[in-house]
Amino acid sequence: MAITILTAIIAYVATAIDYLVILIILFSQTSKKGQLKYIVIGQYLGTAIIFVVSLLAALGTIFIPQQWVVGLLGLLPIYLGIRVWLKGGEETEESDILSLLSSGRFNHLFLTITFIVLASSADDFAIYVPYFTTLNVNEIPVVIIVFLIMVGVLCYISYQLASIKYIAEKVEKYEQGLVPIVFIGLGIYIMLENGVFEVLF
Repeated sequence: MAITILTAIIAYVATAIDYLVILIILFSQTSKKGQLKYIVIGQYLGTAIIFVVSLLAALGTIFIPQQWVVGLLGLLPIYLGIRVWLKGGEETEESDILSLLSSGRFNHLFLTITFIVLASSADDFAIYVPYFTTLNVNEIPVVIIVFLIMVGVLCYISYQLASIKYIAEKVEKYEQGLVPIVFIGLGIYIMLENGVFEVLF
């Protein structure tokens, strides 16, 4: 049992680091309790989808597309980054980062967060699928519980870091330039890591 819990924690931490910067930026923008809730819901929903798909793939019941196909999801953070960059300069209420992310094609903030988590998931599948093949029926519920707890821990740590005055001030000062760079950079990184450009070119 202890080994199962430890390996589940390691597996989650190995894949969750990517989300830390994004969550810090998003939590630093939250002035409403509702927005905070949607960020957490989106993180949970995205992680749950990845978990279920990986588990089904490990059981051989579904097929995960080639890694470069999953890597195409990197286009989403690039799109969001460009959207924030183009509209961020407008001196209106719409220039609020969370308002921009929760408007348009993805009109609910939790959906945007969910899709960002899924866009970063190619590496997750590469770790989770072989990991889940090593689990027996009794270990799977334990891993599910550990993952649920770890998502909460990740969100809590990100929120606490975002609440640090120095970090919050820096994000607020540079948010119009920082957010597009982080999102576009994340999208390009996802596509590079998954060989999208190699296939395309």
